Order: sequence, then structure tokens, then C-alpha cells
Amino acid sequence: MSYEHIEPPEEGTKIELTDEETGELSVPNDPVIPIIHGDGIGKDVGPAAQKVLDAAAEATGRQINWMEVYAGQSARDIYDENLPDETVEAIREHRVAIKGPLTTPVGAGFRSLNVALRQTLDLFANVRPTYYLDGVPSPMKAPEEMDMVTFRENTEDVYAGIEWEAGTEDVEKVREFVEEEMGFDSTMHDGPIGIGIKPITEFASKRLVREAIDYAIENDRDTVTLVHKGNIMKFTEGQFGDWGMEVAEEEYDDEEVFAAPDSLWEEQDEVDIPEDAVMVEERLADAMLQWMQLRTDEFDVLAMPNLNGDYLSDAAGAQIGGLGVAPGANFGAGRCLAEPVHGSAPKRAGQNQANPSALMLSGRLMFEYMGWEDAGTLIRDAVEKTIDDGTVTYDLARQREDAEKVSTTEYAEKVVENIEKLS
Repeated sequence: MSYEHIEPPEEGTKIELTDEETGELSVPNDPVIPIIHGDGIGKDVGPAAQKVLDAAAEATGRQINWMEVYAGQSARDIYDENLPDETVEAIREHRVAIKGPLTTPVGAGFRSLNVALRQTLDLFANVRPTYYLDGVPSPMKAPEEMDMVTFRENTEDVYAGIEWEAGTEDVEKVREFVEEEMGFDSTMHDGPIGIGIKPITEFASKRLVREAIDYAIENDRDTVTLVHKGNIMKFTEGQFGDWGMEVAEEEYDDEEVFAAPDSLWEEQDEVDIPEDAVMVEERLADAMLQWMQLRTDEFDVLAMPNLNGDYLSDAAGAQIGGLGVAPGANFGAGRCLAEPVHGSAPKRAGQNQANPSALMLSGRLMFEYMGWEDAGTLIRDAVEKTIDDGTVTYDLARQREDAEKVSTTEYAEKVVENIEKLS
């Protein structure tokens, strides 16, 4: 397609979908990949990550042809809107893309630009691998025990929630309906009230859990843990757990997936778990925040509704040293939009100080989705070596006495050097 403000690269081949049912892609060695640098520190970490991804691709005999597209402030400057249609269409057409952090301004017409992109493109699974890199300061005694992948539902729950503001005519209509038509007490307190509802569907719950189980099988993971607050919210979060267990019980062979009964933890000696099967279990969200710290190495893959996934994935990131090194990506049917977990940190924007590791490692996720595992491994190993050698940006340098503090650009150059040494 033609674009008004986007300049496609002169060379490169588009990634194509080859199987709609499986989402399988045909990825050339010279793909065109859209990139949004993002707001705030995105202007610093975006170009830095590009250099590293280019180096890893080149070291493995490939070449990326970047196509810059716009959202957030860059889009406002060019289009006078926050999320132009042609940005969405460019990502939809090219299927695999990467972005830096975005800031949603007040009155933008969106709750979140990030959420708008995910929902518009139906990128239903927010996936965040959390693993420790040698040399990263961590508050935990044994941060290396963390090697967990969170699958967070990306299209509903609070992302699709509907709210009515206290003191408005609309909220009073909802309150009247709940109390008089449905027969429920909306609150035990008098005075103004805000009301919100959140949808959780069978379709979205099952496809997320299916994605998590498939990932566990393909990557030799032992467990998939469904995390929810179903003891209180029985017909939303509780249903998520029920539907997820239905997937495990009905869609997979017993020797491949073992759906753990509720009694598992009380009767472990009486339960025969097939040796190579992925075990699917349920845990309550509040308890899971504790078990993540006390029994970190017992968990592999977590699948959960949106809000739980937001809390738990950030908490997991804190255990391995913070969101500056926490990668992420959003996946749909034959689509990937990689992005770091952290925000835009506007106070640090344009200072060439921010840590670009999270965006680089998000690029690793993108490469793995494209089938470029060798290039992805190079990125991970080079980032880890750079940090372990003590060459770090300000955020890690202030926590290490032996560190050499460098700029964003210098850090990226050092990672590129290490890619060349490791390849």
C-alpha cells in the first residue's frame, strides 16, 4: 500500500502469512520491519536498540530494512493525531514490528495508546519472559532462580472495562438498575459512587491459555499456572480459571498435558503425573505474589487475566533488577509487536542516559518469533556480557561500585562490540 507520511525502505521483502489457522509466517532474510521509536526516552533507546538488532541480524547473515512509523508525540507533530490509521495499517500489513514506550496525553481520546494498538490489531497475548542477567543488581538473594514467562490477556478485563463517574446522571442510572432491577446492593455506603464493569469471555480466556500451554510444550516448560482471584470474583476471574482448565482437560492428550485437580497439594502422593507432561494448575493472585518470591524456581509459565498480569509481571521484573531490563511483546494470529515493559520516563528524555536493554531484549523476542533464534541468543548474551563486565547506564551504575557509567549510545556500541566477539 502507499502511505502519506511513511517512507518505505528502498529495499527489503515483506513478511507474509502462509497459514491462517496456525499463524505461520514466511520470513525472508531481508524483512521490512516497522519501528516506532516512541515518546520520552524512546528517542534515545529506539535508535540504540536498532543498532544492536542490526548487528545481530548481520552477524547471522541477514539484514533488517527499517520503516519508521509514528504514534504519540511524533504522530502529533506530523499528523496532528496520536495514532494515525496508516501507522496501524503499516504494522498490520508487515505483521512484525517493534516500538518504544508511548505516553498518552490527557484528552487524547484513548485510555492508552499502547492498549489501542493491542486491541486494534487483536494482539491478544502480552508475553513477558523474566530471567536474570549476570551483573544486574537485584533485591533478591537468588535472582537467578527467576526464569518465568507471563501470558497476560490483552484485549478485555480492565482493558475493555466500562466506568461511570461519581456524581453523573449515568452512574445513577446504573446504580438504580443494579439495585432495583437486579436486586443487588451496589454499596453499603451512602453518597457519591463510581461504578465499573469488566468483561471476561470464554473465547479470549481459552485462546490465551491455549497459547500459554502451546508455548510450554514447545519450550520444554514443566508447568502452566492460571492466576486469578476466582474465590471472590467467581463469574469473571473464576470463569477464567474454569475455562482454562477446560482447555487443558479437553484439548490435549493426557500424556502431554496434566490438568491438576484441586486436591493436588493435599494429596501429592496419590496423584500420578505423567513424566513429560506439562502440568496446568490454578493459583490465587494474592498468594501468587508471595509464591513468586518464596518458591521462585517452582513456576515456569503463568497465564492470567489482564489486571493480574499487569501486577504480577511488574513484580517479577522487580525480582530480576527492575523494568529497565524487562522485555515484552504482544502476539496475535500471525502478528507480533515487541515493546519494553517500562514507560517513557519523560524526565530522562533526550539526555542519552536511559537503559536500552529492555528494548534490545524485546527485539530478541521479535527475532525468536521470526525464527531467528540464533540472532536472538546473540542479543541476550551480548547484553549480559556488557552488563556483567560493568559497562552500564546510570540506573545500574548507581547500584554498583565497580561500574563504568556510560551513555545510552556508548552502551549500545559496547553491546554491538560484544555481538561481534560472540558471533
